Amino acid sequence: MRGHHGAGNFVIAAVTVIALCCGAWLLRSGASTHAPPQPSAAEARADRADARSAPALPPSPPDRIHIPSIRVNAPLTGLGLNPAGSLDVPPAEKENLAGWYEAGTTPGETGTAIVAGHVDNADGPAVFYRLGALKKGSTIEVARRDGTAAVFSVDAVEVYDAKDFPDEKVYGAAHRPELRVITCGGGYSRATGYQGNVVVFAHLTGSR
Repeated sequence: MRGHHGAGNFVIAAVTVIALCCGAWLLRSGASTHAPPQPSAAEARADRADARSAPALPPSPPDRIHIPSIRVNAPLTGLGLNPAGSLDVPPAEKENLAGWYEAGTTPGETGTAIVAGHVDNADGPAVFYRLGALKKGSTIEVARRDGTAAVFSVDAVEVYDAKDFPDEKVYGAAHRPELRVITCGGGYSRATGYQGNVVVFAHLTGSR
C-alpha cells in the first residue's frame, strides 16, 4: 500500500497504531490510577462539513506540533509504512516526539494529513497522553519547514475499539485541508495493552 503525496487518497491498514498501544507504564504503575483521559460523548463528531475552512497551503513538510490546551509542543519525525501496510511509529523512548505520515498529505495542503504519537512509554506519559482531554474548537498548530504555521480547529475527538476502527472515516480523502491526530485509548488490558485509539479530527482555519 502506498501513499500519494498531496492527494490525500492513501490507504493505511487498520492496525496502523497497534505499536503505539502496549501500555508498559500502566502495567507497572496500575491502570486505575494512571489511565490517560478519554473523550466524552459530547466531543464526538458532528456534521462540520460546511464549517469554514481556510485556503489550502502549498506542500511543505512539518517540523513541530503545538496543542496549547493540552500542553503539547513536540517535534515531528517522518513515518512510513511497514511491509504489512501499517504505519511505523516514533521511537518509544523519545516521549516528546510525534510522527507524521510523510508519503501522504502535508499538514495544511488539501487532503488528510496524519500525525501519530505514543500515549505513554515504559517510563510514564508520552507526547499524546492528554489527547483524549482535547475539546471541540481547540486549536492545533503545525509549524512547517517553509516557515509557515498551519492552524487547525478541532471538529471532534473520538475513541474507537481496534476491531471497529473506521479506516475510511479516519484516513479517507478530504476535499479541504484536514488533520487527524491519533494515539492509543479505549479500554486497557494487561494482556494486550490499550484496546483502541483516540482520534482527533480537525480542519484548517488559518495560517501565519
